[in-house]
Amino acid sequence: MTGIILSGGKNTRMGTDKAFLKIGNERLIDRIVKIFREIFKEVILVTNSPLAYLDQEVEIVTDIFKDKGALGGIYTGLFYASYGHAFVSACDMPFLNGHFIEYMMEHSGSYDIVAPDPTDGLQPLHAIYAKKCLPSIKKLITEDKLKITGFYRGLKTFMVPEDIIKSFDPEGKMFFNVNSKEDLKLISRSFPCLA
Repeated sequence: MTGIILSGGKNTRMGTDKAFLKIGNERLIDRIVKIFREIFKEVILVTNSPLAYLDQEVEIVTDIFKDKGALGGIYTGLFYASYGHAFVSACDMPFLNGHFIEYMMEHSGSYDIVAPDPTDGLQPLHAIYAKKCLPSIKKLITEDKLKITGFYRGLKTFMVPEDIIKSFDPEGKMFFNVNSKEDLKLISRSFPCLA
């Protein structure tokens, strides 16, 4: 399976590239690449600032369809992926859990989509997608309908339920993403071991 990291957001709330924010002594991007490289044989980083990531030992690609948000990033990563399935994550998730990702991988065999479905909402940017999804995604992009879950209909999906998620993540932090300076402060308050 391929691991795809999306790092192409506009970072409007943060005002700076979130991938390079430090959590403790480690940049977010370094933290995520390290986890991905332990799990996946192929790691693809989708970004529109490729020169900023030349220090990473990953394959770097830029959006095939420009300005199409996370959906465009998913399409690009899947397009370049060598394997039939890919795990996709945003670059701003400091608490990715390798064991949970491996659980999702183990359950992806006959599915086109595997996504966590906690009670506070589906996590399409922490999900596995099959290359079979490409035509459905492309159709949405060409219609400028950029909601990620818009292409789920008609594809074989496995939604990981809350009880399974909690067994890996009792503190409920796995899908936390850093969108603002307040989020960074929250991490240092709530998880001082990382600060």
